[in-house]
Amino acid sequence: MTTRSDVIGDARKAADGTPLPSATLGGEQKRSLEQITLLLFITVPFLALVAAVPLAWGWGVSWLDLALLVFFYFLGCHGITIGFHRHFTHGSFKAKRPLKIALAIAGSMAVEGPLVRWVADHRKHHRFSDAEGDPHSPWRYGETIPALVKGLWWAHVGWMFDEEQTPQEKYAPDLIKDGAIRRISRQFVLWTAVSLLLPPLIGGLVTMSWWGAVTAFFWGSLVRVALLHHVTWSINSICHAVGKRPFKSRDRSGNVWWLAILSCGESWHNLHHADPTSARHGVERGQLDSSARLIRWFERFGWAYDVRWPSRSRIDSRRSTDGDGSRRGKVSADAA
Repeated sequence: MTTRSDVIGDARKAADGTPLPSATLGGEQKRSLEQITLLLFITVPFLALVAAVPLAWGWGVSWLDLALLVFFYFLGCHGITIGFHRHFTHGSFKAKRPLKIALAIAGSMAVEGPLVRWVADHRKHHRFSDAEGDPHSPWRYGETIPALVKGLWWAHVGWMFDEEQTPQEKYAPDLIKDGAIRRISRQFVLWTAVSLLLPPLIGGLVTMSWWGAVTAFFWGSLVRVALLHHVTWSINSICHAVGKRPFKSRDRSGNVWWLAILSCGESWHNLHHADPTSARHGVERGQLDSSARLIRWFERFGWAYDVRWPSRSRIDSRRSTDGDGSRRGKVSADAA
């Protein structure tokens, strides 16, 4: 279960007693310009995602564009799952400095917001998971069907437009104190531009045509960002509304198997909330968790250390004894 020690609950100050500097360009309130920008970054990629199906059906998609989409999708996805989530938020493992910087940049290229803000929001989510104070619980408005539909929308997208933001100095003071991480977080606009411009640059150079750059931007930038956004947001909405719950947690987090590959293992969400600092979320045999696999490789290369792999006894101690937890599953001997 999530405990107070899983998040940072007290604001910290610098050695001289002054408040730590903000790690994002905005303050603790979302301004109108920021909300308009957020709306554009949600709407435009989503419209591209909707248009992708008829365009692919009518004109097809080149292998180059598909490769760019897949590569940058999983680069950003693992930047979020391994970097922003398991490393920076929960400390599931320690990373050598080059890997730490690389994960911070890769996660920023997912275009899901500045690193420190992302971590602060997620730590607050764990502190109040599916209770009052949770930034994005689908149960916010109640348990009736209309309330749940409204809550799912809030958990998926709506909460991001809330003017009041999670206080960074309270929930992420450790990251604010790290100069390099603070700079990367403040450079979010730069890494967003890099993320969106690299695919068309590569597409244009490989095909030596402007059209190659345009199609690469459509598939490798817009469609890719939209797909990654909605998969990530589905963890907040779908994985807190449905799914099996074989492990004990104080919320309604569930395992949603059909999101496992696209979410890089994040959709084994019930185990994550039962054991937030675990480096592996897919602990049963057959539960694919590409993030855990990469962390295992980082560990073998010496780039990651002090990895918190869940032991069999630790997993068994968190099993539920009723409902979905009545049937004991097999624990994989290695990371999925």
